Amino acid sequence: MAGSDLRTDRPHTARVYDYYLGGKDHYPADREAAEKTLAVMPNVRTMARQNRAFMRRATRYLAGEAGIRQFLDIGTGIPTSPNLHEVAQSVAPDSRIVYADNDPIVLAYARALLGGTPEGRTAYLDADLHDPESILGAPELRETLDLTAPVALSLVAIMHFVQDKDDPYGLVRRYLDALPAGSFLTLSQFSDELTPEETVEAIKVYSSRGLLGQARTQVEIGRFFDGLDLVDPGVTLVHRWRPDEPLDESLTDAAVSIFGGVARKP
Repeated sequence: MAGSDLRTDRPHTARVYDYYLGGKDHYPADREAAEKTLAVMPNVRTMARQNRAFMRRATRYLAGEAGIRQFLDIGTGIPTSPNLHEVAQSVAPDSRIVYADNDPIVLAYARALLGGTPEGRTAYLDADLHDPESILGAPELRETLDLTAPVALSLVAIMHFVQDKDDPYGLVRRYLDALPAGSFLTLSQFSDELTPEETVEAIKVYSSRGLLGQARTQVEIGRFFDGLDLVDPGVTLVHRWRPDEPLDESLTDAAVSIFGGVARKP
């Protein structure tokens, strides 16, 4: 984990996100960027935590009600327990999970992603989201997942780092086209719809530090699910997606500002 490899002198999205979640895997440059963002968008920590809770609920649904036993999580980020494999295998111990990220920071922590139950399997790929073929054709994936059987593709809080010029919708479609009927997509993305002014300022903070991103509206985020059968309640703010408990009335929609959904490939 040498600084020359991980560029600890520059902020990184995975470490900044870790800071929001209350983790310990970050450096002064990450904390500075996070605090600058919090100054213009005070609810960022709430957004990160609600997004993480959405991932856990969606994974429990897929492993439980939907009966999915194979998961492909792209844009994994720094491991924060419970990780996706821990959630899935707590419901179905024989679940198989492949994590993929092209980040040396995540690679340094990858061993934390490779635990799990004796009945199941986990694997980690050092690969780029923008190159679906390299991920889907990787030996580690082929040894872990059976692509003739349904797979749950997880793209949680990653697509807002793919700009429109890079064809985000076509990118997601390339993954889905390689998966059989009965597969699922779990996706969440930061939105500018409820806090437009704060969002502009937050994106400025990120961009000034080389962290490029793009917010989208609920309708634009919904386009990622075109051609799929959305699971109720559809594309909604993540805290409203099948909450475990009655919603906290003090938690406003604007404070969350991340839309997500789960959908099945027919």
